Amino acid sequence: MAASSLANRLFLSATAWLVVILAITGVVLSSVYKNATERAFDRRLNLYLRTLIAEVATPDEPPDRQFQSLGEPLFELPLSGWYWQITRTDTEKPEVRSSRSLWDKKLPKLEEQGAELTAAGIRLAYVDGPEGQNLRMVERPVDLGADGKFLVSVAGDDTEIFDETRSFDYYLGGTFTALGIVLLLTTVFQVRFGLAPLKRISEAIADIRSGRAERLEGEFPVEIAPLARETNALIDANREIVERARTHVGNLAHAIKTPLSVIVNEASAHAADPFAEKVMEQADVMRDQVAHHLERARIAARVSVVATVTEVAPAIEALRRTMEKIHRDRRIVVEAKADTSAKFRGERQDLEEMVGNLVDNACKWAASRVLIEVLVEPPQQAGAGPRLRVIVDDDGPGLTEAERAQVARRGQRLDESKPGSGLGLSIVTDLAALYGGSLSLGSAPTGGLRAELVLPGV
Repeated sequence: MAASSLANRLFLSATAWLVVILAITGVVLSSVYKNATERAFDRRLNLYLRTLIAEVATPDEPPDRQFQSLGEPLFELPLSGWYWQITRTDTEKPEVRSSRSLWDKKLPKLEEQGAELTAAGIRLAYVDGPEGQNLRMVERPVDLGADGKFLVSVAGDDTEIFDETRSFDYYLGGTFTALGIVLLLTTVFQVRFGLAPLKRISEAIADIRSGRAERLEGEFPVEIAPLARETNALIDANREIVERARTHVGNLAHAIKTPLSVIVNEASAHAADPFAEKVMEQADVMRDQVAHHLERARIAARVSVVATVTEVAPAIEALRRTMEKIHRDRRIVVEAKADTSAKFRGERQDLEEMVGNLVDNACKWAASRVLIEVLVEPPQQAGAGPRLRVIVDDDGPGLTEAERAQVARRGQRLDESKPGSGLGLSIVTDLAALYGGSLSLGSAPTGGLRAELVLPGV
């Protein structure tokens, strides 16, 4: 997809929002899960804490039976990460009792580390324990009146919290990655599906331009239907403008030809007068020039019409038969080889006019044979259509490079003995240029002149 394409913009914007939403959701879920895991861990610590407080509050129990009902073997394993500690704080020298797992170490006091007392009367915080362990610790001061004041603390290895959170993050990351891939594929499908009508309109316009269709047909979504309607209206308006132009060109041709005919007739009545001869000469030049420019205007109007395609092979065959009949007295043989798949993106009348001028010129100068060949060439660049190459060879005397350059100029003739105004090749050149084509002259393998006409194909 190109950087400026609508599909690319939609895909990139959807991808950006998807990444942002999934990232924010992942962070929120991870934070919620960590808090939930931490709260569950704290409830476990509080359970042990309340059990210890209950033991402290029943001093009548035998010393060897105290603090044996916690039910957690980890408190018996040295440096296991799970510890409890009871400190009597109302004596001159604090009395400390602790779990076997604490060994000869002591737990820090949360009050000294700045932990605030909660509404439930406890303090909670993360602390550094024995051997550099990371602990989650809870402590509570207990006042038993005459039986003494105590500080009861329970700590657990916070690795459980972070292991649980990390494991959840891994699963969450994998799930969101898979979900993101599925959503991206869904986005691609939605973009392609949503923009399919635009692609259909683009292909339909290409069909109109190439002559395979005349209008945008079919049902379109309500958002695109106005575009299709306006495009069809534009095509209709284009055709109307061209038709009016054709009418005006025809009217102009009649309006100019009539005064010219009057001038020629008046001059003919005084044929012996040198002035009359000059008038007739210039009138003929004017008539040729007017015919040439009117033809160009008429052709330009036709070229502007879209959706016109001509089968080349039938047109060439018809020209071949016509030219053989015209030059029958000189026994000129006209051969034609045309690719049956060749199609000209333009009107048949223009194709016949261009090729007809070339073939007629070749027949005038040929000794006995004229060859017409039509080739279809593949597109020279992406997005372009095929090209038609029409080659007309004769076996006449041919032309030198300087003579070919002179003939290519409008109205230049090398031999006045041949009929015609000398504007034929110029008209072909102008008409080919209007269609985006070209005309070139060279030497034919048969020894005469080769004319190569390049035109747009379909």
